[in-house]
Amino acid sequence: QLQASGGGLVQAGGSLGLACAASGRTFSSYVMGWFRQAPGKEREGFSCISARDGRTLNADSVKDRFTITRDFDKNTVYLQMNSLKPEDTAVYYCAAGAMCTTKVDEWFYWGQGTLVTVSS
Repeated sequence: QLQASGGGLVQAGGSLGLACAASGRTFSSYVMGWFRQAPGKEREGFSCISARDGRTLNADSVKDRFTITRDFDKNTVYLQMNSLKPEDTAVYYCAAGAMCTTKVDEWFYWGQGTLVTVSS
């Protein structure tokens, strides 16, 4: 089970940190990813971190602004979001899978989502 937390309301240019805590099993062998879904849009993957070497991949839309990290001891994945923009407003989901992909159907486990609202 994955539990995402940390969403809220923030002004443009501000920062927010999200956490995704895993319970019930260890997710250390899974690739972990963050997706988001804005109103009226499809869920999009934008950041992921590997299970072994900590390599990360980030979409151009968040590169240099968002940072994904993971703490194996705490079985938790984090997303630090800086320089937030109104277009970052969405429900943010964490996911666990076997590979880093933007294809939603290829992820095995999903968190419940947390809302991030960026005001202009």
